[in-house]
Amino acid sequence: MKALGIGLIGTGYMGKCHALAWNAVKAVFGDVERPRLVHLAEANAELAGKRASEFGFEKATADWRTLIADPEVDVVSVTTPNQFHAEMAIAALDAGKHVWCEKPMAPVYADAERMLKTARASGKVAVLGYNYIQNPVMRHIKALIEEGAIGAVNHIRVEMDEDFMADPDVFFYWKSELSAGYGALDDFAVHPLSLLWYLFGHVEAVIADMVKPYGSRPLREGGRRDVENHDAANVLMRLDGGISAVLMANRAAWGRKGRIALQIFGSKGSIAYDQERMNEFELYQAQGRGSEQGFRKILAGPAHQPYDRFIPAPGHGLGFNDLKIIECRELIRAVSGEPSSIVTFEDGLRIEKSVHAMAQSFHERRWIEID
Repeated sequence: MKALGIGLIGTGYMGKCHALAWNAVKAVFGDVERPRLVHLAEANAELAGKRASEFGFEKATADWRTLIADPEVDVVSVTTPNQFHAEMAIAALDAGKHVWCEKPMAPVYADAERMLKTARASGKVAVLGYNYIQNPVMRHIKALIEEGAIGAVNHIRVEMDEDFMADPDVFFYWKSELSAGYGALDDFAVHPLSLLWYLFGHVEAVIADMVKPYGSRPLREGGRRDVENHDAANVLMRLDGGISAVLMANRAAWGRKGRIALQIFGSKGSIAYDQERMNEFELYQAQGRGSEQGFRKILAGPAHQPYDRFIPAPGHGLGFNDLKIIECRELIRAVSGEPSSIVTFEDGLRIEKSVHAMAQSFHERRWIEID
């Protein structure tokens, strides 16, 4: 397979993460052609040029449409704020490019549907940036569940908490706008939903509550502005097969930095995992003498592939950006027609549908069944 020509739109936190992945995927995995970093787009020409030099891109532009029209670009990474995802991804697919778009798909469900419709019509690979499912530990947890290590799963609890909105004096910015979505649910609770999808399948029914810890926030220029979405949410769910689940999400949780606490309860044991300690998990198996039963801590190591592609020794640990490199390799596999483990627009739309059903449930105060 020839080297892919890469275009990157947006160079913030996730843009840099994509750039690091494209730069490192050949060195880490060795079985792909080194991607060619062709074109980078940012909001203004000066910043675009600076970031292109830092990230290793050949060309820079202040007009993302110029990047999409570039015939040398094969894959477009879309890492802009949520409300721009649909327009950019659709334009890229219409231009015959593969798309790697950060989550969520779009704040408006109809826009997400258009993204999927365009992807189907284009025949191109269109995937979403849910890199937490790429964790070697998560892959091993999935294998344990499938082989029956904890018996039949009957209940799941998952919490996602961060504190970047915990301070009531944090200035109002785009994440608190209605145009950015519902708030905690689609801003980051889609990550635990992607883990539930990866491990157990899609959500079948929900009932939800959402909360605004602070009704308004200060503006940099003075005065205040009402917060337009919700920073915390609680959801009861039924998953495929009737498994009961609870989701709690809070982006105003002091002391929590990147927590996805997942507890999986089965008929023969339990599994516990926390994203803040992403290189370990705990396994409880109800076997042997009760006097010696207890949770065992298991550290990630070369036995949990593809950890071995990064580090030859166990217990040293991978990081967030490493998971993005694994995701980048899965995307390249998909483009080349190989089997891959990645969240496509097909599965991503079902995650979006779950989020919108949760919001509908909150407003209508009832259970919502998801078709």
